[in-house]
Amino acid sequence: MNAASAPRTTEAHDRPARLRVGVVGAGRVGPVLAAALRLAGHRPVAVSGVSDASRRRADALLPGVPLVTPEEVLAMADLVLLTVPDDALPSLVAGLAETGAIRPGQLLAHTSGRHGVEVLRPALRAGGLPLALHPVMTFSGTSVDVQRLAGCSFGVTAPEELRMAAEALVIEMGGEPEWIEERDRPLYHAALAMGANHLVTLVAQSLDVLRGLGVAAPDRMLAPLLGAALDNALRSGDAALTGPVARGDAGTVAAHVAELREHAPDALAGYLALARTTADRALDHGLLRPESAEALLDVLAGDAEGGRGAGQGPDGAER
Repeated sequence: MNAASAPRTTEAHDRPARLRVGVVGAGRVGPVLAAALRLAGHRPVAVSGVSDASRRRADALLPGVPLVTPEEVLAMADLVLLTVPDDALPSLVAGLAETGAIRPGQLLAHTSGRHGVEVLRPALRAGGLPLALHPVMTFSGTSVDVQRLAGCSFGVTAPEELRMAAEALVIEMGGEPEWIEERDRPLYHAALAMGANHLVTLVAQSLDVLRGLGVAAPDRMLAPLLGAALDNALRSGDAALTGPVARGDAGTVAAHVAELREHAPDALAGYLALARTTADRALDHGLLRPESAEALLDVLAGDAEGGRGAGQGPDGAER
């Protein structure tokens, strides 16, 4: 049985030794993961953080753990969590390697979704052991997040000889390791951003439009609908598509476009882009009949060319 197909449990001989854990970057993620590792028996020993918010977060999640410089974190820890923004990670790793802060045999794990272990190459040259452990979760930076790690997937990338150690650490935090090849990390991260980050934008736009209409509790109105839609999509994929685009209701879509252009123009571009994508997927999966799709796509294409709907000429006049 290989590591990918092994059951998600750890025998005593598979579990990493109890480690001294350090955190470089006390944002919303690092202290949460360190707190989860503490519950598994590891010992957080040091945290670095600059802002007042990061210091408060570290105090709340890791009480009694000293706040020190990044170099001091590495001097004290066996496992270092590098939880800084994606764009800051390469320079941080290079700087730590140049100053000699990385010790041979020291585990260095970053939590970036975009990067694999290649970004840790300077640490590898210094004798460090590189791991990429990306939790597929949105974080608030509070103790609630520790509980949310239960069953949370982690995108794991590591040298093959460290794979079992990386997966064991994830399991100890309550997570489920999913192996991601180094070359696939950017595409993997793009998929997550489409699903999570863009979902927030879509929901926020819907809330804004409903609030503008005078709906007193738009969140309460949307919650059952969005919850059911998300559940159906996760269970059935494109088969869960409903609504006017999937039905080919070109007149309804044209009315949507006209109202959004007048009352919520900031939301129009997103509506058009997603409606076209939805139509394409509905066609590919046989949910939308080609004869219905033609009029619908005319509406969407016409508006994209400057606000003309189906049945209008180049000057906007009826024809």
